[in-house]
Amino acid sequence: MSDSSPNEMRPPLPPFTLETAKQKVRAAEDGWNSRDPERVALAYTPQSVWRNRAEFVTGRAQIVAFLQRKWAKELDYRLIKELWAHDGNRIAVRFAYEWHDDSGNWFRSFGNENWEFDERGLMARRFACINDLPIRESERLYRWPLGRRPDDHPGLSDLGL
Repeated sequence: MSDSSPNEMRPPLPPFTLETAKQKVRAAEDGWNSRDPERVALAYTPQSVWRNRAEFVTGRAQIVAFLQRKWAKELDYRLIKELWAHDGNRIAVRFAYEWHDDSGNWFRSFGNENWEFDERGLMARRFACINDLPIRESERLYRWPLGRRPDDHPGLSDLGL
């Protein structure tokens, strides 16, 4: 994992408008749905600070290690994020993702994230609160092929989540 160069930019850049905040949220969703830890980590500053549930992560190397552990446990992971609020260089989102464990038990995990970006559009701080709800396979709502959510797939509000 290489550190970012001082010229590295990750548009859209703050301050965010409604439209650019929505673009940033969709870009984050697409990155996480790739399940590629190295790719995802490049959206964060080299010194990015996270709180994810009760785990504290600092820097890209720890982000990569965290995501490798996460996606080794959370199989067939599919995520939808939705903009909640934005102001200046901050964005708040709500999200839900579906996954199963290695025993075939399905879950829908719900949460909220607060993000803060630097002037280059890299995320410097991420705070996530997440709760897991066991679901039956028949209750799954995210059935698109692994990877990016199709543009015509309903979002969280459309699904009543």
